Amino acid sequence: MDISKIVDQQKKFFNSNSSKEVNVRIEILKKLKNVLKDNEQELYAAIYTDFKKSKFETYMTELSLIYKELNDSICNLKKWSKRKRVRTNLVNFPAKSYIIPEPLGAVLVISAWNYPYQIALIPAISALAAGNTVVIKPSEISNNTSKALAKIINSNFHSNHLTVIEGGIAITTELLQQKWDKIFFTGSTNVGKIIYKAAAENLTPVTLELGGKSPTFIFKDCDIKLTAKRIVWAKFLNAGQTCIAPDYLLVENKIKTQLLEALKEQIELAFPVSKEVNENYVQIINGQHFQRLTNLISTDRIYTGGEYNKEERIIRPTILDNIDFEDSIMKEEIFGPLLPVISFDNLDDVISKVKKKEKPLALYVYSKNKKIINKILNEISFGGGAINESLVHLSNPNLPYGGVGASGIGNYHSKAGFDAFTHYKSILHKSFLFEPNIKYLPFTKLKRRILKMLLE
Repeated sequence: MDISKIVDQQKKFFNSNSSKEVNVRIEILKKLKNVLKDNEQELYAAIYTDFKKSKFETYMTELSLIYKELNDSICNLKKWSKRKRVRTNLVNFPAKSYIIPEPLGAVLVISAWNYPYQIALIPAISALAAGNTVVIKPSEISNNTSKALAKIINSNFHSNHLTVIEGGIAITTELLQQKWDKIFFTGSTNVGKIIYKAAAENLTPVTLELGGKSPTFIFKDCDIKLTAKRIVWAKFLNAGQTCIAPDYLLVENKIKTQLLEALKEQIELAFPVSKEVNENYVQIINGQHFQRLTNLISTDRIYTGGEYNKEERIIRPTILDNIDFEDSIMKEEIFGPLLPVISFDNLDDVISKVKKKEKPLALYVYSKNKKIINKILNEISFGGGAINESLVHLSNPNLPYGGVGASGIGNYHSKAGFDAFTHYKSILHKSFLFEPNIKYLPFTKLKRRILKMLLE
């Protein structure tokens, strides 16, 4: 495969202005939706082979979000793409001012394995909506979904507009050696640093969607049963392999015992004891990640769970109690079905400890106390989150999705995604009708006084 040739073809296609016409953008988005609909069964089969993920969960966490993104872009694209008039200041009279949204050019989307369809396609949808050409590089770890995406996309779209390039580290390295107009990456912070460094060689703008240890604060005034139900769903969805999953719980000491009991009850209801894969639970993606996760299970800290099946790559939802910030499980993002619980009495103390860590991608608070909620929201920096809920802020297209600091750079989803792949060109359009003389030589005291009056 000649990667440089594909990139050159995409740049030529972009420079021909063929991808910029708004109606062309709408048509390719409609076509993408139809192609995905026509091939849903193949997509379901591929992800089941990689994860043993059910059709229901695949639709809920992957396809439904993709279709929503497509519908949102198709419906709003004409509005988003319009030039916008803005006010012109007195100094520039007579003139009008406006901002023109323009696409960046050839875009590279490097996606992750944990939600292999939505993480690949949602940024690609935003890039196409903005008028760019797109190369998608899926994760080679989720091998079958990568093959399915490549087959479906490459057999239905011309490579000079939208294409999928498969491969491992060598292919990614070669892709990063090309000169792109934008790189969008989803994955680990360590790999994000490599992407950022490679992009800097060509001053290529990047959006980095990374991760981190997302805390969940739980206070005594919460609805304990409903809190437990929502946390169990959010944490163990996709077997915890979710970048915005609650990574660890910070529980007010007075309700720790009650909460642990409620969490255990919800786990037993949702995930009956079994060593086999069932349709409501997925596998760990591969043996390497399975081993990493089982190494994090301290047997003397298990409150419930801890069982695993190496052959099936299944780890039962596990709660680890009496954890502190110095334990090994608190040193890295878990990205699996292990939930550490830290109890606290002093909120200021625990906030201070959270702030000493890297800024997380998400944060959740379960409480009815507005003062406590606002204190946490105001004092801790994080990408996004929810109050009395977890995970589902991702599903609101009106909320830009992204990290801060080590958890990411930039946002996307819906209009924020369109903006991520758009340059806003600022234009001052002057009239020939009248020309003030103040800016021209000679510079006089009178002109300076007039200038000060206008500008100050």
